[in-house]
Amino acid sequence: MTAPSLAADEPQDAAPPLRQSSRFLYLYALAAAGGAVAYVPFLTILLPVRVSTLAGDDAVSVLAYAAFAGATAASLANIAFGWLSDRTGDRRPWIVAGLVLSCLLLLSVRTATSVPVLIAVIVLWQICLNMMLAPLAAWAGDLVPDGQKGLLGGLLSFAPALGALSGALVTLPAMASPDERLGLVAAMVIGLVLPALLFGAPRPMPQLMARREPAEADESKAAAGGTAVARMWLARLLVQIAEAMLFAYLLLWFRSIEPGYSDNDTATLLFIVLGVGVPLALLTGRWSDKADRPIAPLAAGAGIVAVGLLVMALAPSLALAIAGYVVFGLASTVFLALHSSQTLRVLTKPQTRGRDLGLFNLTNTVPSLIMPWFALALVPAFGFAALFLLLSGLALLACILLLSIARRT
Repeated sequence: MTAPSLAADEPQDAAPPLRQSSRFLYLYALAAAGGAVAYVPFLTILLPVRVSTLAGDDAVSVLAYAAFAGATAASLANIAFGWLSDRTGDRRPWIVAGLVLSCLLLLSVRTATSVPVLIAVIVLWQICLNMMLAPLAAWAGDLVPDGQKGLLGGLLSFAPALGALSGALVTLPAMASPDERLGLVAAMVIGLVLPALLFGAPRPMPQLMARREPAEADESKAAAGGTAVARMWLARLLVQIAEAMLFAYLLLWFRSIEPGYSDNDTATLLFIVLGVGVPLALLTGRWSDKADRPIAPLAAGAGIVAVGLLVMALAPSLALAIAGYVVFGLASTVFLALHSSQTLRVLTKPQTRGRDLGLFNLTNTVPSLIMPWFALALVPAFGFAALFLLLSGLALLACILLLSIARRT
């Protein structure tokens, strides 16, 4: 969106709008959910199935290489397109271009008949997808005032659940063939993202677009805030490593315990966990606001994530494995939702908002660069149990980092 400026004939003391329209907030939340639908069913279900068909027994290794290449492309593309949308001053053309190109590339996955071609398509798809996602994230910072960021955060918590629901729907046995599933995903993404662009009609927010220079802030407070942000960034990174690992290998792990466990069973479980996590995140967030303890739920969430991973590592049966995953999934859903809301006010310089959000987005993409090597080093030799023990330790470290912030505040 173009940075608003006062017209020459507009009164200089005109008060800017204090609240964004509900219509835009709801349509924006649908667009954000469209971003989740674009990658959740593909990366968790459709891609592993496709890789298993092409690579057979080498599926784990191929998925690791595909995840590494895709995450590298996504990391760089998110920063680049966030920066480009800062420079052009209009987010929407980038969102539209990314939407069209990423959907076309998603459809082209079914034409990939070899592993190298499939990985190349995934890299291009990640680049184009982040052409849409980076400006879309910055668009909210341009248009949603602080007084409505809590509402926006609550609405955005539905995105992962809708992403999981889309995976459950497209993998229903009678719904579509494997190739047709890609077309269904692309259609859902278009249907969710376009309404915000066509009918959102957001009110301009000049106060959110006013340039903020470093000299305006107190240096000591800025340094203290920077330390807290760095610890929160690292804590999110550690939890996201576990989240990314389960994102890529959940189906293969379940099948290592129970070979008959289907892709639709996995997609349904993902949806149930994320669906239950939405009201749980809303209730926890409301408690943290009333108690004025924003960090405590994050520390508790990271600790419970560690417990869930420990249960998964020690699970002797499918039932206990699912129980451990439910604990992990609920805790990580709450953690990631509340973590996003607590950092939403930090990266507020409008002149570099897209770029800065791209840098912060590394907590989402860097784990996919790290976790394949964990998988390759541990799973073939020691099984998934060793991997989950390592991830549990990382989540415990995240808990300790957040507790140190809580004590300081």
